[in-house]
Amino acid sequence: MVVAAVPWARHDSRFTVAFEDQCCWLAVNTSKKAVAQLMRVAWRTVGSICERVAAEQVAQRDLLAGLKRVGIDDFSHRKGHRYLTVVVDHDSGRLVWAAPGRDRKTVQQFLDLLGAERCEQIELVSCDMAESIASAVGERCPNAVRCVNPFHVIQLATDALDEIRREVWNDARRANHKQVAKELKGARFVLWKNAHRLTGRQRHKLAHIQQTNKPLYRAYLISQQLREIYRVPYHQAVELLDAWLAWARRCRLPPFVKLAKTITKQRPGIEAAIEHGLSNARIEQVNTQLRLITRRAYGFRTPQALIALAMLTLGGLCPRLPA
Repeated sequence: MVVAAVPWARHDSRFTVAFEDQCCWLAVNTSKKAVAQLMRVAWRTVGSICERVAAEQVAQRDLLAGLKRVGIDDFSHRKGHRYLTVVVDHDSGRLVWAAPGRDRKTVQQFLDLLGAERCEQIELVSCDMAESIASAVGERCPNAVRCVNPFHVIQLATDALDEIRREVWNDARRANHKQVAKELKGARFVLWKNAHRLTGRQRHKLAHIQQTNKPLYRAYLISQQLREIYRVPYHQAVELLDAWLAWARRCRLPPFVKLAKTITKQRPGIEAAIEHGLSNARIEQVNTQLRLITRRAYGFRTPQALIALAMLTLGGLCPRLPA
């Protein structure tokens, strides 16, 4: 038996190059049902094809060349706390790397692949407040400035506000104040919403909270004030953040006192995000597309097949249709 390489098929494949390229193009641009029916192959087979084609495309291109501003995030791709860590180039908007996991070792895999010289060229890294990302980037990328994603900062303030709302709601229930409890439960989205987007009815409900529940209304004002640091120029934002921290520390609302400690710890990254105008918005957009790809990739046996389809779709690796 003789095994020989041929120009019209990839290694360890039962299909021709043209067949696999067409499968990948269809997998990127159509539904999985259409791919399977048109090409007469199982969907799992399409996953294996995507892995081979993506691996070949990655070998022929240097996706990590010229990276200066990157975003790092993770998202759940399957039940059971199964995550992927993804890296996006802010300048091109491309997905440049992805791997299973969400810990420090996963981030280090990317930095190992990047190499010491290229790590030194990284200028800005946007991410959440996870220590796994911060420690790995701080250790391996000496010239990088970490920018904490504004969304996660505001989310913490919203969580603190909702914690206070639940406490007040539970107190009203225990005191058998059913109407008050009902109003507080219905005020959830009013308290979460940006003040300038409130409807007339919602403003009326907020005014009622101001008159009847001072601690909750104070929590609302504190959470809204934190949003303002992202709406003003950098120098004003720093002054506003100083004032916000002073207010949160003495507000006598435990969730916001705790949040003030967190923001104090993360302050360099928060200020850097404001100064450089960098957030994970582009990565969240990629994550939204990844969730759609994940739903289409249901049935693939390995996360590598999902990553391959994601790289073909979002990494600019999709082959052209055969002539």
